[in-house]
Amino acid sequence: MSIDTILQIVTIIAAVLMILAILLQQRGATLGAGFGSSGELYTTRRGVDKSLFEATIVLAVIFVLSILAGLLIPS
Repeated sequence: MSIDTILQIVTIIAAVLMILAILLQQRGATLGAGFGSSGELYTTRRGVDKSLFEATIVLAVIFVLSILAGLLIPS
């Protein structure tokens, strides 16, 4: 396997996992909460929600770095 193939696989896996992590996150406030209706605008992330949020950030960084590496490494 070439390094280019490995980077493509890493990019695809990171993208799929990032999509799943985003879809699994709980909804925070509704749009109306920002304009004064009922509902909280800011919430504190705790437990699994916080871990999922941090995992999403890590997956996004891996995704971007794998794309940049694929662009910078000559094939």
